[in-house]
Amino acid sequence: MLPVANATASPQPPLLRVIGRFSLTAAIVNGVIGSGVFGLPSAVAALTGAWSPLVVLIAGLCVFIVLLCFAEVGSRFDDAGGPYLYARDAFGVVVGFQVGWLLLMSRLLGCAAALNILVVYLGVLVPPIATPINRAITMTLAMAIVTAINIAGVSLATWTANVFTVAKLAPLVLLVALGLPQIHGDTLATQTVANPDWREAMLLMVFAYGGFESMIIAASEARNPRRDTAHALIVAGAIVTLLYCLLQIVIVGVLPDAGRVTTPIASALGVLLGPSGATLGSVAVILSVFGWLTGFTLMMPRVLYSMARHEELPAVLGWVHPRFHTPHVAILVNAVVALAMALYSSFSEAATLAAIARLAVYAVTCAALIALRRARGPSPGFQLPGGAIFSVAGVGFALWLLSTRSPTQLAILFGAIAVGAALRAIGART
Repeated sequence: MLPVANATASPQPPLLRVIGRFSLTAAIVNGVIGSGVFGLPSAVAALTGAWSPLVVLIAGLCVFIVLLCFAEVGSRFDDAGGPYLYARDAFGVVVGFQVGWLLLMSRLLGCAAALNILVVYLGVLVPPIATPINRAITMTLAMAIVTAINIAGVSLATWTANVFTVAKLAPLVLLVALGLPQIHGDTLATQTVANPDWREAMLLMVFAYGGFESMIIAASEARNPRRDTAHALIVAGAIVTLLYCLLQIVIVGVLPDAGRVTTPIASALGVLLGPSGATLGSVAVILSVFGWLTGFTLMMPRVLYSMARHEELPAVLGWVHPRFHTPHVAILVNAVVALAMALYSSFSEAATLAAIARLAVYAVTCAALIALRRARGPSPGFQLPGGAIFSVAGVGFALWLLSTRSPTQLAILFGAIAVGAALRAIGART
């Protein structure tokens, strides 16, 4: 076992504060609008039919409650770590480690889901990519590209993520603009579901709305995180909720039997624009996933970096590149593990498990709002009116959804927690 990091014994070059308010907002939008929006509209339609836009709205409002709690809690911190750091300060090092561990699991599984959806859409354009060997090569190349970009510097990674964010939003906005006037009652009538499952649909939408919690991790590289975090979260959350609701309305309004389609965005654009629309939709997915992967590879290694600098993971993960000022070892480890998980999973499996792990992170962070207020530490940059009520509501929402999970799914969650506890125990003895 490698020795754990010690900031005083092994000083490292500093990280650079270059992420402004716009870039932070764009990063959150980019982090949320990833693979989910291109695969889940059909899955939610298959579960709830023509009522699926209402599910999307309700889930969005529930997640927005959680997001508001993150806005206040996050505005208290200017170091890297995000929810890991919040839980550590609010509830101690043991809870903090577990939140960091579950955050890593949820985002690594999210990356696995994104890589799988990338291969699906690329396979539509280039069918040979769908073969097992080409699937593995495509995933490996995708991770290699975004890893190189992130090691080369946070400014390059942020700029790249911003470009991809704009590129992914354009075709989605186009679909909404073209599709809303084309919604037909006959198409809505085809969206029938014999036994609607609202709870499963809500869980899938938690995956679709998630990601904001990881895009505020790199606070140590933001120019003014205590001022900008809440603004970026709220603006990005409003944009995503509105876009998701409108997209779901269009999908079930123009795409017959939407629940049976595996590529809903491309297929809906195909209905509206013909073959060129389907191609445009597939290209949009590819751009979106690459943008999401860039943001994922920017933010998640900072959790490994932060945990290493707090002496809870091997010291090597806390190393900073002397030239690029990026946590290069953490970035490489993050990429390798994510790639391995993608190669041995499917989109639906990874998305479901990611959402379950994410719910635990949400519950702890919402509870941290009350704990940090009672601790009377530094005042937050954003004070949430009625914060205690939002905190309790956020915890209740997360626990309710967790209570609906199957024994097998909960066993996997508790198994992940046990693995995290064992890793921390090993690290504590070294």
